[in-house]
Amino acid sequence: MNKKKENLLHLVDNFAQKKIAVWGDFILDEYIFGTTRRISREAPVIILGYKNKEYSLGGAGNSVLNLKALGAEPLPIGVIGSDDFGQKILKILKQKRISTEYLIKEKKYFTPIKTRILAGEETARKQQILRIDQEGKVPDNRELKQKIQEILKKVKNQINALLISDYNYYTVKEDVFNRILPFFKKTNTPVTLDSRFRLLNFEGVTVLTPNEPEVEGALRIQIDDNSKILNQAGKDLLKKSMAAALLITRGSKGMVLFEKNKAPLSIPIHGTTNIVDVTGAGDTVISVFTLALTCGATFKEAALLANYAGNIVVMKKGTATLSVEELKEAIAS
Repeated sequence: MNKKKENLLHLVDNFAQKKIAVWGDFILDEYIFGTTRRISREAPVIILGYKNKEYSLGGAGNSVLNLKALGAEPLPIGVIGSDDFGQKILKILKQKRISTEYLIKEKKYFTPIKTRILAGEETARKQQILRIDQEGKVPDNRELKQKIQEILKKVKNQINALLISDYNYYTVKEDVFNRILPFFKKTNTPVTLDSRFRLLNFEGVTVLTPNEPEVEGALRIQIDDNSKILNQAGKDLLKKSMAAALLITRGSKGMVLFEKNKAPLSIPIHGTTNIVDVTGAGDTVISVFTLALTCGATFKEAALLANYAGNIVVMKKGTATLSVEELKEAIAS
């Protein structure tokens, strides 16, 4: 085994017990499974025979589950509603033995839930045929922002990194971010960011991990598989965000890592390009990248590990996690 792989495996071995605060939007994912039966007489729609339903965590919750599956100790920081969906999120976390101490219940907030309906023949793999989103925005009140800020200050000396997962439900407030960032910079604590629509609103993080459409949205451009446009977009986003590094994920086309004063590094996909499901893959990527940084990895090493991890979970259905054993096997192969 070459030295590069040995270094990557050593980094993975050090994931255990790393404390990562995850500040972001906690979403409940609901999966309803059924079998196709016939066309309805009432309308030209398929009738589904209901089989069962399952719940999982989306958004910041998926990053939390990924970190836990890799042996780390995640610390969720966010807001949930005083509703049944919020209670289900708490129940899932408690079942996984993950602290819920810093999840704030807010009466004026509706916990986001994404319902995915999957159907197919009895013996066939179920396919998603419909998604229903029920959404809410975290209130922008002073008391709530003060609570979050106090939590972040409280945990700053207990954690190895802060992972920000912004799905546009506004748990992550820009003014709170600007006030707490200096505390983490002072102790050289990595701050990583995955933001759906506000990539340029959080200047000074350690690394950004957007996908290509998010980069296009932030810079208002079209990349269209043009490597020159992609490379320029990466350089522009790195400069505008004032981040130390930027990792752009490109699905079956792999990833591209940008660092200050370095040429872009293109990382091809590991394994097959016949992807099963990209749902939540970005959460896995930022989780592994963040963990790697806490173990002393270079940005390149962290990106390589994140690439292995991302390519494992896209071969699984739904918002999936991976184990240390799976990651190490992928590296060694």
